[in-house]
Amino acid sequence: MQVEATQAQRESVFDRIPAPGLVLTGIATVQIGAASATKLFDDLGPAGTVLLRVAFAAVILLAISRPKWRAYSAAELRLAALFGLTLAFMNLSFYEALNHIHLGIAVTIEFLGPLAVVLAGTRSKLDLLWAVLAAAGVALLGGLSGANATGVFFALIAAACWATYILVNARVGRVFPRGDGLAIAMMIGVIPLIPFGIADAGSNLLVPRLLAVGLAVAVLSSVIPYTLEVEALRRLKPNVFGVLMSLEPAVAALAGFILIGQGLSALDVVAMALVITASIGATRHTSWPEPVD
Repeated sequence: MQVEATQAQRESVFDRIPAPGLVLTGIATVQIGAASATKLFDDLGPAGTVLLRVAFAAVILLAISRPKWRAYSAAELRLAALFGLTLAFMNLSFYEALNHIHLGIAVTIEFLGPLAVVLAGTRSKLDLLWAVLAAAGVALLGGLSGANATGVFFALIAAACWATYILVNARVGRVFPRGDGLAIAMMIGVIPLIPFGIADAGSNLLVPRLLAVGLAVAVLSSVIPYTLEVEALRRLKPNVFGVLMSLEPAVAALAGFILIGQGLSALDVVAMALVITASIGATRHTSWPEPVD
């Protein structure tokens, strides 16, 4: 009875928050976490940082959800495995990109993935207008001419993973009750990261101070945003979710400026205004579907 009461309380909290609000909260926390993660790179490297982030997130989500593995079919578990692998390599490639290029530029390039989802789901000229406006902002904010080629390469891999993440996440949210699918996926996602993380960080993975920061990054960058996104995608179409995510480059640039001193130019501010306008336009002219039970 206590478990059922807790589940009902969690459902009511999520259901009272508009789906766009869940997405925006997730955007803010994940970028704060990303900026904080860069401070671990000297000691753990990008792969070691990702391993700690995903491992801690898996432990927390499994403790909260306590999924019953035997309750799911082989096909459903394969879906969770695909979700977990997508999460693992999206995070690994993104952190490798952060090791070479500005946070705002990395997120801008990575946003090509969600933008592709938006364009694939376009059905009207108005939708196309918002997508083009967001693309213009992304292009301005990127400033690719001076970007490190290795960083761009990893950011493009992250973009492909992010597009896959949006589409798979929508299916996971419909198939699994609440956080079960995310918890299972996160646990599976730890496995391929282990060799990369150990090679990058070695014994530093056991340093208490670094473990504490890794735990904070996991909560900010994985537990909170992924939980909110799974809930939001129960009520949002993937293409609408993609346009909302156009706020990511602007928030990333702000987080980089405030937390790690990465500067902003006047052109960056103009670009942020474009992507924010696109997101507002998309949400105001979209009829939200009913929640999926």
